[in-house]
Amino acid sequence: MPSPRPLGTRVSLLAGLVAAALVIGVAVAGVLGVQPSQASPTAGTRAAEVPAAASDTEDSFPAAAPLDGPGGVSAEDGGVGAGVTVFDDAVPAVANLDADLRDALRRAATAAAREGVTFSVNSGWRSAAYQDRLLREAVADYGSAEEAARWVATSETSLHVQGAAIDIGGWDAAAWLDAHGSSYGLCRIYDNEPWHFELRARAVDEGCPALYIDPTHDPRMRS
Repeated sequence: MPSPRPLGTRVSLLAGLVAAALVIGVAVAGVLGVQPSQASPTAGTRAAEVPAAASDTEDSFPAAAPLDGPGGVSAEDGGVGAGVTVFDDAVPAVANLDADLRDALRRAATAAAREGVTFSVNSGWRSAAYQDRLLREAVADYGSAEEAARWVATSETSLHVQGAAIDIGGWDAAAWLDAHGSSYGLCRIYDNEPWHFELRARAVDEGCPALYIDPTHDPRMRS
């Protein structure tokens, strides 16, 4: 058996190996195009402490429908275009919302604005005709009525047609409302739709109810 190296030599050797490993790791990362900010969280960090990148979530948010023109929808049917907020009374998608829902949204939006967050509206009240159009488009996009139902309700069951739901635009606003909305009776309803909120007055005292996986699990959607 070979004689053991002196302690100082072993420490130096270990330090050299660690340094070499770090250099190799950096070189591999450079070849793969990985930047330091893209590194995985350290082991032991809880998933809940590492939020999804806002840009990734933002991409999944439905955009506000363009007003009029090819592929657009009229304001009278619930189209909003870009830049509409919960304070825009001249826009039917906002004006035709349930009054209590609209009031709660404005109180929440006022509080959020103090933190630099704006509640834009991707969709609010919709006409039955607009809802029917959205459902037809969803069936075409998803390939079946069953899959489309996970995202778009019928005009008979839609809470948007009833003026009882709003789709908030933007990850920051939706995240703020998800975190603080219960204080105003505003609750996210579906796990697959982080933008969809409704009024639940009891949430002020009891908190928001458990999320439905998607609208197909919501008994209100069964006409």
